[in-house]
Amino acid sequence: MSDMITADLVDLDLSADTKEAAARALAERMVAKGRVTDLDGFLADVAAREAQMPTGLDGGIGIPHCRSEHVTEPTLAFGRSANGIDFGAADGPADLIFLIAAPAGADDAHLTILSSLARQLMNTEFTDALRSVGDAAAAAALIRGDGPDEAEAPADAGSQDTEAPADAGSQDTVASAGAASPAAATVNDDSAAAPEERPFRIVAVTSCPTGIAHTYMAAESLENAGREAGVEVTVETQGSAGFTRLDPAVIAAADAVIFAHDVSVREKDRFAGKPTVDVGVKAGINRPAELIAEVREKAARGEVSSGSAPATPVERAGESGEGYGTKLRKWLMSGVSYMVPFVAAGGLLIALGFAIGGYKVDKAPSVMDHFMWTQADSWAALLFQIGGVAFGFLVPVLAGYIAYGMADRPGLVPGFVGGSIALTINAGFLGGLAAGLIAGGVVIAIQKVNIPAALRGIMPVVVIPLISSAIVGFLMFVVIGKPIAEAQKGMTDWLNSLSGSNAILLGALLGLMMCFDLGGPVNKVAYTFATAGIAVSNPSDSAMKIMAAVMAAGMVPPLAMALATTVRGKLFNQTERENGKAAWVLGASFISEGAIPFAAADPLRVIPASMAGGAITGALSMAFGATLRAPHGGIFVVPLIGNPLLYLVAIAAGVCVTTALVVVLKGMRKQAGAATPSGEGTAAAATETKQPVAA
Repeated sequence: MSDMITADLVDLDLSADTKEAAARALAERMVAKGRVTDLDGFLADVAAREAQMPTGLDGGIGIPHCRSEHVTEPTLAFGRSANGIDFGAADGPADLIFLIAAPAGADDAHLTILSSLARQLMNTEFTDALRSVGDAAAAAALIRGDGPDEAEAPADAGSQDTEAPADAGSQDTVASAGAASPAAATVNDDSAAAPEERPFRIVAVTSCPTGIAHTYMAAESLENAGREAGVEVTVETQGSAGFTRLDPAVIAAADAVIFAHDVSVREKDRFAGKPTVDVGVKAGINRPAELIAEVREKAARGEVSSGSAPATPVERAGESGEGYGTKLRKWLMSGVSYMVPFVAAGGLLIALGFAIGGYKVDKAPSVMDHFMWTQADSWAALLFQIGGVAFGFLVPVLAGYIAYGMADRPGLVPGFVGGSIALTINAGFLGGLAAGLIAGGVVIAIQKVNIPAALRGIMPVVVIPLISSAIVGFLMFVVIGKPIAEAQKGMTDWLNSLSGSNAILLGALLGLMMCFDLGGPVNKVAYTFATAGIAVSNPSDSAMKIMAAVMAAGMVPPLAMALATTVRGKLFNQTERENGKAAWVLGASFISEGAIPFAAADPLRVIPASMAGGAITGALSMAFGATLRAPHGGIFVVPLIGNPLLYLVAIAAGVCVTTALVVVLKGMRKQAGAATPSGEGTAAAATETKQPVAA
């Protein structure tokens, strides 16, 4: 770790009062050392990681971290704050802040060293030493593992890995406490410590979105709690450096399983059939003793996971900030994310069919019966009919993967069955949503039943699909299908009746939604609403107007950012100006996410400006009566748009409004910054604390 942190990367009197300012102050030290090439680009990556999950830990620790293309080599910077900085930990502000920067292509060796640091942070003697250390060089040495404790060890003590005291805080001591070592030590002592009865054995898996810090902290925390409780805990860390699978014999001998994760556990079915606790990674860090006690209680009751699918992440309990509303959003987004590729492929094929064969192509006979290689109309009919088949999967895929998000693989069969029934009874998009949620709920309920051991082997392939499909089918056909179908028809009739000011207001609302989170859940709700309306062989005029308004509004943010960086480049940094060049293409292709780098760096100006432009574009598109049969494509499907010239005018108007607002708002910020005596160049830039999207 000697090349990762030096005295120049340590600030023992960190004066920042916000997490953004702290990250900037430490990152500036990395820039000065040549470890970070673009300060604002790197901070945007840090902010994006922070938005995924707060990086504050109990015990006064903040660990902002990310992998970034702006990092030249793995680097640590450390700051100590007298007043504390809020990083979102439950027990209050952090006074020890580690900024961890990993290159986008960091090698496994470096990531292993970073994981060792993460484990050290679970050692209270290590953190106490950092709080009392007197100078930057000593702090850097302590973090590297060559502090005073190690220096005092006798030269002939032999291997550091085995002889160094546990409280030395050295990297080797921590690294040796890997996934298997604590458990292995306990296993070796079984015969001496408890010859008459072996200890309770737990296998655990820890993982987090970035796989740099929380993964290994949770592992260390669980291992320490296991030692205190007299329990063997063997951990498989699934981090950025990859993972080494636990020995199948260790899993087979385990009495229980703990999953502490925020991303999917790889090869999860290895742990089936055992008492299981499934929580987020922070629970593994903050309350490991409770998790061990909970899983032991489950084992005592004989409560085990069913079949090949242990409890899934959406069943987590006790996680702060993740209520059923959050879970519901995740389930729905799971379904939508799998559905969107079918929308794009099917919709564009249908649009190409119309473009080549005209609007009567939907009346063409099946290409199985009539296909002429030399006729354009036959090729148009082929494209149209392939697209129609792809569109036929939309509702079943939506329902199936909502159920998958809730109950893992066992939810797929009843989800697809329910979605297909929704399509059969004309319950449409709403029916698919209901079918997916019902299917997932039914499977979760079945999995909670205590099944005799003899039946567990056939549960995932026979019993769960059979019972859940029968229940979902009954509910969809007999109980709720007809009311949902009536509601779907009523909504369609209402859309068809919209005209004048009502349609314009709807266009403005859809425009606001498309530009609110730039590809996030709200954006996807508006997009899915629009595509559901045209996912039929003969969509209504109102449905095509809605699709046109949604696509037009979604093109506005990236195009506006591209224009703003062109006309007033001085208001943007070099990275943003480069992103602006790419945003031209992304915006023209209807990829709203092209504006995310700008929104992440300056959300309070970019997002409201984008929403204003999107609302104007959506309203104008509706007012002009523009229509669109294709669900995607941007300017490349303009020939398929009704009233194309006015449609482009609507987009141009929204782009100009957003550009003007962004330029004005950023100009006001620059003027305010100039009025502050903060110096020039880097010092002035440092005063502009840009906030992430989550602010």
